[in-house]
Parts: sequence; structure tokens; C-alpha cells
Amino acid sequence: MVSDLDRFVACMDYHACDRRPNHELGTWPQTRQLWRQTAGDAVKDFSWNWFVSEPALGLDRREYVPVNYDFIPLFQHEVIEVTSDYEIVRNSKGIVTKALKAGTVDGGRMCMDQYLSFPVARPEDFTDIKRRLIAALPARYPPDLDDRVQNWKQRDYPLVLGHNCAANGFYWRAREFMGTENLSTAWYEYPDLMHEMMEFYADFIIETSRPVLDKIQVEYFVLNEDLAMKSGPLIGPDIYRGFIFPHLKRLVAFFRSRGTRYFAVDSDGDPTLLLSLMLEAGVDTFWPIERASNVNPVALRKRFGKSLRLWGGVDKRVLIEGPAAIREHLRELIPLIEEGGYIPTIDHTVPPDISWDHFRYYMDGKQALLAGDFGKLE
Repeated sequence: MVSDLDRFVACMDYHACDRRPNHELGTWPQTRQLWRQTAGDAVKDFSWNWFVSEPALGLDRREYVPVNYDFIPLFQHEVIEVTSDYEIVRNSKGIVTKALKAGTVDGGRMCMDQYLSFPVARPEDFTDIKRRLIAALPARYPPDLDDRVQNWKQRDYPLVLGHNCAANGFYWRAREFMGTENLSTAWYEYPDLMHEMMEFYADFIIETSRPVLDKIQVEYFVLNEDLAMKSGPLIGPDIYRGFIFPHLKRLVAFFRSRGTRYFAVDSDGDPTLLLSLMLEAGVDTFWPIERASNVNPVALRKRFGKSLRLWGGVDKRVLIEGPAAIREHLRELIPLIEEGGYIPTIDHTVPPDISWDHFRYYMDGKQALLAGDFGKLE
């Protein structure tokens, strides 16, 4: 019997197998609320943790080593102002945000918060950040790690170091520290600080990951970056090469030295201008390929070849339109699914304007393609 691990590795290495992996990211809380009302028994047994599995959807199993790459200690949560429409708080990352209350479900907002201030305004503020990011503290690992390692050594599914968005990347963390606008000028105004920050963060990820990777090899690691918007990356190639590239390269080299098969970078928007630099640094996987930013997995494969594995690339906007549009959209992905090195998923979590019926139609069609039944969409 072919295992989820065998199937994943075969796909990533462009080998034939019984079918391609079936992965998805998840849903908005508002979508879960809607589907529970409209789909009834079809979703009543869902775990809603699609990064791990969802048997009712045929999603393959994955498991994650729960490493805490976050601040220890966290910033203290502080409520600054509350009205009937919004709330202003300082969150656990030290960021002050203003958030609309309308439409909130299980803590999930219908729109992004407005960011008001950040913990690093001057170079000297980075000292407080560094004391919260001490690598390899015992509190960063589960107390039963050794027992889990013994079980993972017998696994038949992919094992990943860190949950999704556990180890956010160089740009992502610097933006959390400083904010997008301040970060955009900091490369020029405070170059010494930015060199220190990038070096520090690479060291932190390496040394925090080392105790786990010395015990067990994992299939992949994801560096979540979100360093692009619809019109392109938020950082130019020259700045990326000068500040981030050397530390990304040694980070990837460390993971390779510990037997990690694949190293993925996650970014929304269109980071195409930086992908050649990521490949040069040793990255081999990119996701989620946001179609609203005019990023296309077929075009990426044509441009970068098999050296760049791809996950994602299903346009969530098409699923709103219904079966005919969904069929046509999925047909575009057949060559990639056949070739391998590609796992189709919706290009982000599923929003509430996608009905359960349309999502179920998409999943049925996708599963047929994953199994090589291309005629089902004719």
C-alpha cells in the first residue's frame, strides 16, 4: 500500500505514483460558520485542521514538530480603547492595532487590522526584541519530544518542522518589528541594524531548530515571508541580495546538512522577481501562488523549470463562479499534475463567498485529476 509519505516524496521528486498528494490550507472562521448552517451533516465531523488532515475530504495526513519560534516572553496583551465599532489593543508581538468588530467569528476578522505602532522605532529598541528571542530554550519544545521522536521515526506521512507560520522569515519578522513603511526605509537609514537583524534571526532559527534536527530528519521546512503585493515584491533584488540572501543561503545549508528534503518559502502577492535569488540560495519550493496577483503555476514552471516545486495556484475567485468555470480552471493544471513537483491547493484559506456545493465540486474534480482521471473534466 502506498503511504502518504511515499506519495508526497514521489510527487516532489517528479516520480510516478498511484496519485498526487491531496492538500488544502483551511477556511475562514466565517466559512465554517456558514457551511455548518448550509451543509449540515456533510461537515459535522470536520476537524477543520486541514494542514494535518481531513478524512472526509480525502486530505492526506501531515504532522508537525511543535517548535515555538515566537517571543518568550510575549508582550503583555493590553486593551487600550474599546468602542461599539472597534478595539485598539497591544498584541503579544508588541504591535498596537485597531480592529473592526463587525463580522468577527471565533477571533477571525472580516478585514485586516489597522496597524498603529510597532515595538522597534529606533535601533536601540532591538535589544528588547533580542531578549525575547533566546534560541533553544527548553520552553520552545514539547516536554515529551523524545517520545514523539520515537513515534515519528516509524511514520508513513510527511513530517514538518514547525506549524504553519511558526518560523516566519526575515522580511516577515522585520516587518512585525518595525511595520512596512518603516522597514522600507530602514534598509537605507539603518543598514547596520538591518544587517544585525538578519544575521540574528538566521542564527535564532538555526539554533532553535538544531536540537530537533539532531534527533530526527523532517521532510520539509517552511519559511513564511509574505514579502510581496499584487504589483511585485516589497523589497528589491539588490536589497534582498545584500541583506537577506547570505543568511537565507546558510539557513538552507543548515537544514540540508540535517537531512531536510525540501525547503519552502511562502509568500502572498507576486514575488517572482526574487524567486531566482531564492533558488540560488537553495530554496526549492514556493507557495501558495496567489492568482489574484497574476501569478500562474504553469508560467512559473515554464520560467523556472523543475528546480522550483510549486504548491497552490488554484484561484479561489473561480470557485465562486460554479462548476463550468471550475472545470475549465482545473484543466489548466493537468500538465503540472502529470509532471509532478506540483500540489494543487486553493491559493489561500477558503473565504465565505465560496459555497459548500462549489467547494465540494472543486474537491471532487481535483481528486479525479490527482488520481490521473483527466477525462472526468471533459
